Amino acid sequence: MVFKMDEVLKNRILIILAALSVVFFFGTLSSCSSAMRQKAARDKEMAARLALEERMSKFSQDKSTLEERAKAKEKEAQELKNTLEAAKKALLQDQMVNQSLKEELEKVTKLKDALEENLKEAATGLKRSRR
Repeated sequence: MVFKMDEVLKNRILIILAALSVVFFFGTLSSCSSAMRQKAARDKEMAARLALEERMSKFSQDKSTLEERAKAKEKEAQELKNTLEAAKKALLQDQMVNQSLKEELEKVTKLKDALEENLKEAATGLKRSRR
């Protein structure tokens, strides 16, 4: 009887150990599966971060390029503005010179007309005096 009890006890222990082994085995499988899912999620997140960092780097380079272009265009615009101001000043001076020349021309024309009139009167006076 003792032998049967030892045998029954051994069988119960074996069944309990087998059940625990099965539970631990499935727990280990579950843990490994969970670890693989977490690793896959982490790898996916790292890939996304790397892609974002690359895009951010590209945007930074594009931004600096665009800023340089903007500065060059602003400098060009300032130079054009300065050139325009110089041209306006030159045009104003030319207009003033033209106005002055017109006034001089009018004076010369009046003097010429006066001289022609005097010449006509002198020529008329000479013709009368010769007759």
